[in-house]
Amino acid sequence: MYFDALSFLEDEREGWAPFEALLDLPDAVLGRPTDPEGPGHGWSGRDLMVHLVAWQEQALAVARELAVNEGSPTRDRLAADWEARGADPINAEIDAAFASVPTDEVRNRFRTVAGELRGHLTVVPEARWVKNPRNLEFFLENTMDHYEEHRPELAAVLELASAPGADAASDATGGAVAERPGPAAG
Repeated sequence: MYFDALSFLEDEREGWAPFEALLDLPDAVLGRPTDPEGPGHGWSGRDLMVHLVAWQEQALAVARELAVNEGSPTRDRLAADWEARGADPINAEIDAAFASVPTDEVRNRFRTVAGELRGHLTVVPEARWVKNPRNLEFFLENTMDHYEEHRPELAAVLELASAPGADAASDATGGAVAERPGPAAG
């Protein structure tokens, strides 16, 4: 439970910080999937980046609406869609939407969206999000709770990246490992 925006924003920043290590990984390493049977569930670093930033972008859309309105049609639409279809189809759509997005663009969005979300939340009246249980839950689910949920994938990706020879992972063209559709769950 949060009573003020600053506390939430500080905790969100702290929760996000470990994931920024993904920005330091070369493309070849980002494209390598983790062990499907392990804690990384076969996710690559790119998969993790896409998944997290896509949900942060949804939260950003809601924050933009709440900055100027009492409610958020985007939040209502997302909640109804989640209730009707659940995680797997929605996350599969995210994966499909990002499949053709270049890794440089994924990196850029991953680098900037979290800060942009925090910035927008500073102008949303607290009564519309921190003191609104439904909206606070939405922002928690799409930031801190989501980060915590995906710490095992982060650890697996970083472990894979630190394995001997990780930098040498490339395809026959000498470039990054071919990107594959990401995971559907989470």
